[in-house]
Amino acid sequence: MLFDLRGRGRRRTVRVIYTGLALLMGVGLVGFGIGGGFGGGGLFTSIGKEGPGGGSGYSKPIAKYRKLTKEQPHNASAWENLAKNLYHEAGNEPYTTSAGVVTSKGKELFRQVDQAWSSYIALNPPKPNSELAHLMTVVYSEEGLNELGKEVEVLQILVAANPTSAALYAQLAQYAYKAHKTSLGDLSSAKAVSLAPAAQRARVKAELAEVKANPSGEKAFTTTTNGKTLVGKLNSKGEVRGVHEVTTPASSKSSGTKKK
Repeated sequence: MLFDLRGRGRRRTVRVIYTGLALLMGVGLVGFGIGGGFGGGGLFTSIGKEGPGGGSGYSKPIAKYRKLTKEQPHNASAWENLAKNLYHEAGNEPYTTSAGVVTSKGKELFRQVDQAWSSYIALNPPKPNSELAHLMTVVYSEEGLNELGKEVEVLQILVAANPTSAALYAQLAQYAYKAHKTSLGDLSSAKAVSLAPAAQRARVKAELAEVKANPSGEKAFTTTTNGKTLVGKLNSKGEVRGVHEVTTPASSKSSGTKKK
């Protein structure tokens, strides 16, 4: 059966299928501000986040293109293909878990992808490869290297190649706000709203305004345990951070004026 996850290949296949389904739902929903998620991270934090695919055929191409980039450092195609193959290799164990989570070794491999991409972009290709740019949104996302400034740069490349995509402009606005590039966020937000279907514009505008007001997506968290009040921050992934106890001053006793 397909969902018998004991085989490595089957786990990888299931991961790809579920990620594809999530992507389809994300494009239709979150991409236009429906169902939340702008302030959250999550799977759909950028367009085309299908995740590294994995497979057994990447070691030889990686060796081939590593050698080629050393021999021909100005060969943009060699750097492009090196980045792609390194990225897909990151879908294999031990770089990605069966649940699709990038491990510490996977992030080390992502750094190599980043280096190959940076070398590729430094050669100023007239039309940077959109497919590779999509992959780089995964590399630079919170779940990857958490390089939000570079995420913005990649999304700008994708927007330039797809200037009528409301979803891409919304994602660019989201990451621009997260990277504290407020002016770019405002411009991208306005463009996303104008390109979105009329029935969804108000919601897209509200969602992006929420991200602008709270780029980290964190919310105040307060709880009382064993008579102690604890406060912290609840991030978009449901993780509690910075928890500390709040000491409530004892209520001072009123000392009324005694009549003599």
